[in-house]
Amino acid sequence: MEGFGSSQDIRHNHRLFFVDSALFAPAMTLLSITAVVPYFLDQAGATTFQIGLAASSALICNLALQPVFGRIASHSRTPHRTFANVLLTQRVFFLAFVVCIPLFAGHGQALVWAFLLSWAVFNLFVGSYSIFYTPLLMRLLPPDQRGAVRGLGAAAGSLVGLGAAALIPVVLSRVGFPYGYVLVFALGTVLLLVDAVLFRWMRPPANSEPSTPMSVVAYVKGMPATVRHNAPFRAVVVICMFLAVANSLLTYYTVYAIRVFAAAEAQIGILAALAVIAGVVGSVCSGFASDRWGPRAVTAAAAALVVLAGALALATHSLGFLYVAWVMANLANSGYALSAVMLVGTVSPLAQLPLYAGVNSVVSLALSAAVLLLLAPALERVGFPPLFAIVLLCGAVSLLTNELALRRRVVSADP
Repeated sequence: MEGFGSSQDIRHNHRLFFVDSALFAPAMTLLSITAVVPYFLDQAGATTFQIGLAASSALICNLALQPVFGRIASHSRTPHRTFANVLLTQRVFFLAFVVCIPLFAGHGQALVWAFLLSWAVFNLFVGSYSIFYTPLLMRLLPPDQRGAVRGLGAAAGSLVGLGAAALIPVVLSRVGFPYGYVLVFALGTVLLLVDAVLFRWMRPPANSEPSTPMSVVAYVKGMPATVRHNAPFRAVVVICMFLAVANSLLTYYTVYAIRVFAAAEAQIGILAALAVIAGVVGSVCSGFASDRWGPRAVTAAAAALVVLAGALALATHSLGFLYVAWVMANLANSGYALSAVMLVGTVSPLAQLPLYAGVNSVVSLALSAAVLLLLAPALERVGFPPLFAIVLLCGAVSLLTNELALRRRVVSADP
């Protein structure tokens, strides 16, 4: 297909994007910030604030190096290989910490703070994800082939992740603390290392429009103009911003289950398994829906699910209904994760995609980090109702912005 390389190259890249999604899903099940990590920190003696700090630091650190990665991506002649090198550096460092976990155990808060530090460094590199991945996806795959392949890959990975989720409580209960977590985290990191290598094998088209080279200073100075002069992109930023906040609060669903319903390994395993099942269903449905109706429709459906999840959790008080809300929230998360990248790509100039993707990520992550940090003390003092009220509000704002401000402006982007 013209503009995307030969049909053989497209099929090759198609397979790599599929395997990337298939590896990433089970890896992140094992490193889940919404299930495994909060339980690990709770067993290590962390406070609610420290658990919230783990989730918020993932967002704050994500922001710190984005201008640097934007500069690197815009200047790179082989961004797929540069991206692979960034990912390998990130994951080798975290694996080194995982191996050292037993050294910190039994020393009070040392393990908690060592994890928070290594998790922060890990997430410094996460700032590269949208900046590199979005342009690669938009340049290497035709518009009607971006959703299904990633959705099917994520679903396949989620099925593998389902087995991993089932093993998590078994490993944690039989091996014990902290060695059970060493095994769980190490396996997840090894899968991520294999995933990183895939990007070195991608085949970009020879005639692909290169990114506009930008310095770090020019990248930062150019960020406000993207929102000020591009109305559809401005609406997308608002949509993604509130969905990102709602999704970041999934961490506190697990804390809610632990603190209010005394959830243990078995219940945490159920939460992880339900998240995987929701990921399978959500990824497949979102992928095909995105190719058929466009990413805008998928983000609207995700926002509607967030509203339902927040309303159900707010109106009920039982672990059973929390499971239902958890499934809805994870369906929304999978839809958002799959469609947001493509939605940004449809309203952004191709040559400036690293900048536009970075701006959307910075705004979403900054607000998410602020909410996570400010909400933790409130949950300690007044309980968890504010959590689900915020989830409900975020979903409603995202859905209304999508339907009222974006729908008419991206008709051409929806097939």
